[in-house]
This record gives sequence, C-alpha cells and structure tokens, in this order.
Amino acid sequence: MYSDPYLHDPYLQERTAPNDSWLHRAATALALTAASVLIGLTAGTALAADHAATPAARAWTPASLRTALAALPPGEAERGRVVNQQLFCASCHGDTGVAPTQNWPHLAGQKAAYTAKMLLDYQSRLRAENHGAALMHDIAVMMTPQQIADVSAFYAVQPAPRDDGTPRPVAAQGVSAEQLVRKGDPARLLTPCASCHGVKGQGGKLEASALAGQNPLYFTRTLLNYQNGTRTNDAVRGMSAFAKKLSRSEIDALATYYADLPAGSSASKK
Repeated sequence: MYSDPYLHDPYLQERTAPNDSWLHRAATALALTAASVLIGLTAGTALAADHAATPAARAWTPASLRTALAALPPGEAERGRVVNQQLFCASCHGDTGVAPTQNWPHLAGQKAAYTAKMLLDYQSRLRAENHGAALMHDIAVMMTPQQIADVSAFYAVQPAPRDDGTPRPVAAQGVSAEQLVRKGDPARLLTPCASCHGVKGQGGKLEASALAGQNPLYFTRTLLNYQNGTRTNDAVRGMSAFAKKLSRSEIDALATYYADLPAGSSASKK
C-alpha cells in the first residue's frame, strides 16, 4: 500500500537502511500500547472504535482548525510526560522528545498546537503518507482529547534539540537557505519561511511548526512528501504549494539550516 518514492535517493536510502529497526521498534511499541489498554493502564478504546467507523476527514480550513484546537482541554506537561511513557511515544520520539533514530521527528520544543493537530490528523487519517503514519494512526485513535493536550504540552516545554548528531545532506554550492528563510524568492512567489515559522525557527500560528533543531532526514522527507503530493494534510495547501517550487538542493540546504539553527552555528549567528 505504501511504496517508497525515494527508493533510489542516495541520501534518504543511505540513512534508512532496509534492515533498520525503526518499524520493529514502532510495531513493538504499538503492541505494548494495545496491551496496556486491555489491562486498563490507558483509556480510549471506545474512542478507537468510534474512529474506526468514521469516514475520511475533510481537509482543514483555518476556521475549522482553530475550532478543533480550541475544543481540546488545557494540557498539563507533567501528565504529558506520563503519557509519553505510558503510550510508548518515547520508544520512537525519545524520553524528552528527541528521537533516538533518524526516521522519526524530534518533538522537543514543538508547538503544542502543531503536535495536537498532527495527532488529530493521524486519528482521522488525514495524514496517511507512509507506514509511519499508519502506525501513528493506530496509536492516535487510542488517545483521549486530554491525552493529546497533555502530551502536546509536554513536548512544548522541552528544549529544542541541540547537536543531535544526525548526518546533514549536502546542498549544491550557491544555494542560500538563509535567503529562502529570511527573504524568500519574489521571482517565484516564494514567501520567506520565517514569515510562518519564525526567524529562529520557533514556529508560528496554528499549524506553522517549530523547525529549529529538527532531524534533517525527517525534514527532507517531509518537504519531498509535500512536493510530490504524498502528504496533503496542510490547511489550504500552503506547504504543498511552497514545496513544489523548491529544488532538491534548496530542500537539502533548508534541512541543514534548521537542523543547525539552535546549536550556535553560523546560521544562528547572522
């Protein structure tokens, strides 16, 4: 069902070897989570049944997204820390939101609204671009609105990753990520990344995610998924339209720029 559109991509395939244990790690976490539900450690089985019978979700509008996020209860970070362990989120995203493998995003320092939106998108299958999204759906449908709010709050108060050690892609010479971030490209009607995601990659309103310190492999795959239409959960297709105008070298340059941003690199000193 999920074919890999990057089968012949040297950077992505080098970093995602066929024998990588990430799917095994995630599947094990899912099995343990399901077992914990059965023995009463977590709630949400009724919610899972409801979602299983729910038709595919409609795409967000800015208004419907605001309404959905406002309907969530207030989140509490300490409860979210428990959810991160209890639902085995930590097995893929780390104890503090720093993913232990290159195949999952770092969530430390991520905006609570963005994390909550992603979990809602996984619940409804609005995000269903690959095997990872399928596994996240099976986790998300077991979560209550309170658990979504709490784990989102937990990740939001963690410091953004610094010097995570993930290999950076090598962009072609002459490609300026900082130009794209701060000024965009008026000739191609490309708005500056900073206009939505912040000058320091701290994120913006609603679904404008924090990008500082993000795993560059995940960042690259994300933009390529938007570019080729594999991922379509962005409201009003803003990211999809942006990504389609980028070259691969520009995507690689942006991935490195944001991965290094909080670590005191040259990008963050300018």
